[in-house]
Amino acid sequence: MADQLSMFAVAAPRPRSSALPGPAPGSPLRQEPPRGLYLGTSSWSFPGWRGLVWDDTYAPETLARHGLTAYAALGLFRTVGIDRSYYEPLEAEAFAAYAAQVRDGFRFVVKAPQLVTDAVLRTATGQGRAHNPSYLDRDVAIDRFVVPAMTGLGDKAGPLVFQFPPAGRDTLADPARWVERLSRFLSALPRQVDGRAPIYGVELRNAELLTPRLVRALRDLAVRYVVGLHDRMPTVVRQISALRVLDDCPAGAFVPTGPVIVRWNLRPGFRYEQAKARYAPFDRLRDEDIGTRRALAALARDVLAAGQAIWVIANNKAEGSAPLTLLQLHAALAALGDGRTGPVGPSGDVAVP
Repeated sequence: MADQLSMFAVAAPRPRSSALPGPAPGSPLRQEPPRGLYLGTSSWSFPGWRGLVWDDTYAPETLARHGLTAYAALGLFRTVGIDRSYYEPLEAEAFAAYAAQVRDGFRFVVKAPQLVTDAVLRTATGQGRAHNPSYLDRDVAIDRFVVPAMTGLGDKAGPLVFQFPPAGRDTLADPARWVERLSRFLSALPRQVDGRAPIYGVELRNAELLTPRLVRALRDLAVRYVVGLHDRMPTVVRQISALRVLDDCPAGAFVPTGPVIVRWNLRPGFRYEQAKARYAPFDRLRDEDIGTRRALAALARDVLAAGQAIWVIANNKAEGSAPLTLLQLHAALAALGDGRTGPVGPSGDVAVP
């Protein structure tokens, strides 16, 4: 399979800097997914996607600034992750500029700034240097993230994800206390912004924090647990089990009561820099994870059949090339049959809370 999919790897000439990126002609990514299924990558500025996403080779800076319209023109992509907001809060104008570059029906997945999700302030190299006074500060989260994202993106706003980096010893020593603090924070977030209901999600980087207490708290607050596939986290099967508890269906068919969010970040056994070095320039699948793909295809089938929306964001570090990961996931879902029988709703095209 990897050899077959490597046909899209084209020897790259020198990057162009004068022309604007366009979608790759004849790309298999032009096909449309089932309604309610939002497939996308965690970013879009990768020259190695030439011939699959891009019509030519462009510098990463050019793709970052001007590539989103071409990316969104490919039918398979109905979402993308805005990771930039994790490192620095964005103003509403920046979000509005993103929204203006994509077609109707597109929904962004936006990461909350580490300003409110990281317990420590860090140096440029990632080392903790001081306590973060804005950690889990509801006012900072609302003013610097929720309101700008929702007002700027408008009807193109998808899930707002609070991704918590690896926790310190104090948090891991008392997960229950952390869940209580998190619950107070989440309960203070607005349920309506400009007449729209934000979809909040929580993503972890510590398996120790994925407890029944956390899942019950998220259920009570109508906040979604984000299936975060990462080396530090449990398998996709265990995390889907957490979803079943969240939606009160531990046995029998999985019938979610809200949207489902998946971020397929990193292959088990790899660290980020290790995967980056192995997979660059991200033009082919090098380490296919068939088990995860099948589990996610079955999850998507069940979610769509229940009339809910599902977002799947793929990273290049999952299998080697995020667009090809999503193409194969879409094919796996088609092989199962999408099973969609649920009602259509206004947010995400199918019913969401």
